Amino acid sequence: MINRELIRIKTVQLTYAYFQNGNHNIDNAEKELLFSLSKAYHLYNSLLLLIVAVTRMARKHVDIATSKAQREGTEAPSQRFAYNKFAVQLEENSMLKTFTEEQKNIWEDRTEFVKNLYMQMKQSEAYKEFMDSDDEEYETHREVWRKLYKQFIQNNTELDSTLEEVSLYWNDDKEVVDTFVLKTIKRFDPKTDAKQELLPEYTDEEDKEYARKLFRATILNAEQYQHYMTEASRNWDFSRLAYMDVVIMQIAIAEMLTFPNIPVNVTINEYVELAKLYSTPRSGGYINGMLDTIARHLITNGKMLKQMPERKK
Repeated sequence: MINRELIRIKTVQLTYAYFQNGNHNIDNAEKELLFSLSKAYHLYNSLLLLIVAVTRMARKHVDIATSKAQREGTEAPSQRFAYNKFAVQLEENSMLKTFTEEQKNIWEDRTEFVKNLYMQMKQSEAYKEFMDSDDEEYETHREVWRKLYKQFIQNNTELDSTLEEVSLYWNDDKEVVDTFVLKTIKRFDPKTDAKQELLPEYTDEEDKEYARKLFRATILNAEQYQHYMTEASRNWDFSRLAYMDVVIMQIAIAEMLTFPNIPVNVTINEYVELAKLYSTPRSGGYINGMLDTIARHLITNGKMLKQMPERKK
């Protein structure tokens, strides 16, 4: 689950924090980086558990309504949503159960939030269409949860505040992690039962080493990278730049020089997008031009053995 996009985001955040605070201990900073990445995986599992928590809340409401119907001799309520086929399979998932044995389920202490979320979902068109349908195909059960997740969990300010109470990391992580949760919902197959595989903590084991190497190269070679920036642009004036711009370019240079298999244009594009997210409105275009100039300078001077297309005339 932890891919290079998320690693780049965390590296930007932790590198900026490293240079901003006075305690420059790279070993502790690296531990903080890896810890923050592990917290993103914790968030992934917690958001899957939120689906389970809402489902269990639905069952409580159905049980109460069923008891009332029996007393009054009226028709019992539908259990269709409370026992949604996808949600039941997720609830029984062995990997998710293992996670809850090792980590606290944050929704156990937030029943009021879960109840309110369930009540909001009950009012939605997606919920009503599902309850009115006779279609018992697994795909239909899975699809209603994909719709509900996108509508009520993916963009939910109250949920953002709740998550921030648990971990300061999570608000920065949630947008990326949401995409992984939706991908997981789509991948669920009824044939796998409880053995359905969730996304692993790292998409590729090499990514953990990528995170370490990128972070350390950025920190340990900061002065050298700033020197390359100055060489590439004789009119460079650090005082006129947002400090985050400098940090982002240092990390981009570290990636260019440390990882020979990552194309230059991929690196530039990734960090331009991060500049748009974390720095000033003008940073994306400025960093795009500067990184292009710096990369060509490094190639011309034999410091980087990569290729770039010729500039358009």
